[in-house]
Amino acid sequence: MHDGHHDDHDHAPITDGEGSVSRFEVLEQSIRELLIEKGILSAQAIADRIDVLDSRNPSLGAQVVARAWTDEAYKARLLADPRAAIGELGIDIGHLAEFGVLENTDQVHHVVVCTLCSCYPKMLLGVPPAWYKSSAYRGRTVREPRAVLGEFGVTLADDVAVRVYDSTADLRYLVLPRRPDATAGWDADQLAAIVTRDCMIGTALPQA
Repeated sequence: MHDGHHDDHDHAPITDGEGSVSRFEVLEQSIRELLIEKGILSAQAIADRIDVLDSRNPSLGAQVVARAWTDEAYKARLLADPRAAIGELGIDIGHLAEFGVLENTDQVHHVVVCTLCSCYPKMLLGVPPAWYKSSAYRGRTVREPRAVLGEFGVTLADDVAVRVYDSTADLRYLVLPRRPDATAGWDADQLAAIVTRDCMIGTALPQA
């Protein structure tokens, strides 16, 4: 992406050499160039936003979980007002969607899915995994959540309820997993190291 005006010739879409671009990529490029031409956004502003998104990864969410595990008052604030509590750690998750935190307990296990597309808390966890966007995960998780969790290696007791939450463009979720009993005495850095992306989606359990 570059600043400056177009010359008299057309610019062909940039490809990766593996074939023609999709119609969605052409649409995205057209809208982006129109926004720049109209002065609504600048090329630099778009590039800066992409850099922000590229810098996001599951370690941010792991920091939040570790803090909640070690500070009961913080956990209460996180469950009551996730955006404000996450902001206490210097993490900006934006205001494009509402945000909810789902706490796993010894009685309830939560798992998040987006049945329509791939809505996901990118500002906290980074880019979603490919399987999260697949039609198989999006459909089967709603119909047979225990079977899907079993394929991820998560086996829950029969008396543990499984609740599936549907993420949308207006509402994103973070699963707050249960802290393993064997981590007594661990500091926040040690705890954060065992909190994976899948734990915060609900398709894995932290392993001490």
